[in-house]
Amino acid sequence: MNAARPRSLVTLLVIAACSAGAFAQTPKVPLTSDEQGSVYVEPNASSTETSIETRGATVGVQRKDGSATYTGVDTSGAQPAYSVGGSTGGDVSFSAGAKSDGSKANTGVKAGITIKY
Repeated sequence: MNAARPRSLVTLLVIAACSAGAFAQTPKVPLTSDEQGSVYVEPNASSTETSIETRGATVGVQRKDGSATYTGVDTSGAQPAYSVGGSTGGDVSFSAGAKSDGSKANTGVKAGITIKY
């Protein structure tokens, strides 16, 4: 029974390490920042052993109250896809966004509510 414990621990660590990459977010690089908020760029980048390849980016404004707006382009597909969206701040935040590459097959709209408690 003791030999199974290290094996299950190793398995758990491998699963955690593999899933950590799936939840990693691209960093938001601030361009300017002041008392009202910040303007940032979030590149759509993928790395290899020797380089980083960028396929578009998102530019956004994040305010101190939590509200935000963004617009972006993703060139990783056959056609470039464009996105735009925003969210309100506060304890009850509403968000909405849209993404499209100009075809009916790759068009989407999303909306959500975040409640902080």
